[in-house]
Amino acid sequence: EIVGAWQNYILIYTETTHFSTAVYVYLACAFRYGSDDLDVIGLSFRRDIWLHRVQVYPPTGGSEAKSPMMESLLKKVGEQGHAFSFQMPPNLPCSVSLQPGPNDSGKACGVDFEIKAYIANAPDNPDEVIEKKDTCRLMIRKIQFAPANNKAGAKADISKQFMMSDKPVHLEASLEKEVYYHGDPITVKVQINNETNKTVKKIKISVDQLTSVVLYSSDTYVKEVCAQEFGETVNANSTFEKSFQVTPLLANNKEKRGLAVDGRLKDEDTSLASTTLSQGEKEMQGIIISYKVKVTLTVSSGG
Repeated sequence: EIVGAWQNYILIYTETTHFSTAVYVYLACAFRYGSDDLDVIGLSFRRDIWLHRVQVYPPTGGSEAKSPMMESLLKKVGEQGHAFSFQMPPNLPCSVSLQPGPNDSGKACGVDFEIKAYIANAPDNPDEVIEKKDTCRLMIRKIQFAPANNKAGAKADISKQFMMSDKPVHLEASLEKEVYYHGDPITVKVQINNETNKTVKKIKISVDQLTSVVLYSSDTYVKEVCAQEFGETVNANSTFEKSFQVTPLLANNKEKRGLAVDGRLKDEDTSLASTTLSQGEKEMQGIIISYKVKVTLTVSSGG
């Protein structure tokens, strides 16, 4: 597993000492927008976002600095080991998958990274058909790092007028901070000024995930990932102020088809997809993730 670094080092080991052909390795960032079982008429439901290929054997003669880990691995495998590395552009998207339904099969839709090593019969021919027995593949994932900061979170307010009442209900909601990590409780400060003759009888706080798939459509899919109701009441002509906590977790959303999650490796656990921080070209992002916190008041005889 290789995560969160722009400079990723891999090692390849060759079983033989003599090649009449060449060994290449490529790193591909691709967007998969259909499962393998849909490929029935020769169409590929996969689009490369970024692709880079290097020749590993015979060595090209480049003098590349080796990390201590690479040096240690090379000592173990001996002269038949060949090190290589890729430099990822900083604007590549993170690994994101759209959660399949309970009865779905095949690879999930989303953005993934794959390293593929193969033996080529023709030099430098990217269109050559390579037999499966002459290849090996490794899925990796890219995640982002968001440094913590002390900035205050978002704030929003609204006033609502009701029938049979001269004055409105004022609601203000604010977040304690700007950045939340997976599993962190989200603290929402709620302030209510109820100037009506009605009673606020319920407060609901929910978190929505907004997923925009920008490569093949401009649609945005909204999935509720957390919702909690609180029984606090606010009487007529009174004020209220309190902080509430909600915690969105993937464990509570396992059955939601199409939910965006951080890319997973094999059967490892993962989490809800992280907010997309990169400001690069939309075509390079594939899938853009954001979240919205909503506060809803229920007013007696008012909706």
